[in-house]
Amino acid sequence: MSSPATLLEISHGCSLRALNSFGLPATAGTLVHIRSDADVRRVLDHPALGIAPKLVLGGGSNLVLTRDPQAVVLQVEVMGRHLVETRDDAWIVEFGAGESWHGAVAWTLDQGWPGLENLALIPGTVGGAPVQNIGAYGIELADRFESLDAVDLVTGRSVTLNARACAFGYRDSVFKQTGFGGLAGKSLVTRVRLRLPRPWQPVRAYLDIERRMAETGNLAPDARTVFDWVCAIRRAKLPDPALLGNAGSFFKNPVVSAEQCRDIIGRDPHLVHYPLADGRFKLAAGWLIDACGWRGKRVGGAAVYERQALVLVNQGNATGAEVLTLARAIQESVYGRFGIRLEPEPVVV
Repeated sequence: MSSPATLLEISHGCSLRALNSFGLPATAGTLVHIRSDADVRRVLDHPALGIAPKLVLGGGSNLVLTRDPQAVVLQVEVMGRHLVETRDDAWIVEFGAGESWHGAVAWTLDQGWPGLENLALIPGTVGGAPVQNIGAYGIELADRFESLDAVDLVTGRSVTLNARACAFGYRDSVFKQTGFGGLAGKSLVTRVRLRLPRPWQPVRAYLDIERRMAETGNLAPDARTVFDWVCAIRRAKLPDPALLGNAGSFFKNPVVSAEQCRDIIGRDPHLVHYPLADGRFKLAAGWLIDACGWRGKRVGGAAVYERQALVLVNQGNATGAEVLTLARAIQESVYGRFGIRLEPEPVVV
């Protein structure tokens, strides 16, 4: 009978620079390529790997590596994409967790199944999308989520979780939570099913998209047009990680009470803010950072992107420590001026 090790693809002393979108230097002592639920169970059954701490790595687009990880790195490479079911009100589409997120968006449009176009060009993999509850231009992953499959990293048991079990929040899910019931570091997502609504209606109540509608005179854009607009908007604002290392938006947009919002507007009338259904307000973190004068500033090889202050970039040979130092200085500056504590989006290792 074959041992678990003989059925796994394992790499040792593997550079992670090309496996994280920031392009930060780090080396994995052991990296295991995960292409199925069975591979996860083989890792858990392995006499050495099974008892070691684990670090799940998807596209590396939400990660700041400050050192060589001591954990066994599980690189998720579960592939596949297909239509599960056609319902009266939706198409249910399944993707392997290792599939490119943007590739998945483009593929659904090519098949004639719209609904993800506002989430185009977000870096990373499908498996990372529910972990972060990615969102952009008026839609969050939670709005299009059906269910996912994951493997428990302790028991090896496969489970299926619906939206309620995933406990989605703003850039948050049960997979990022460490308290009671949280699954941070405890599960590996292998497949994700999305619910694409029928009939389709464009989600266009977002300032940048409204501007495009006004500029073009197209007040009823189809899904492909929205996709093209979102790609153009993102490319104009955000750097391509393949050309300039970054992890996308580095900080969450803070949510404050109406009273806090009024107080800040009293001092800074140009504050960019958005009302929420519960009476609170979401503030534009990029505006807060810009107002503190951080655009273009740098620490070593880490810098604030000149076109969008919400994005930190690797100007060349940056270290994770430099990124972290810059981020903390920004946090202190924003807190000192506005009394707002910015919370980073990426996971720091």
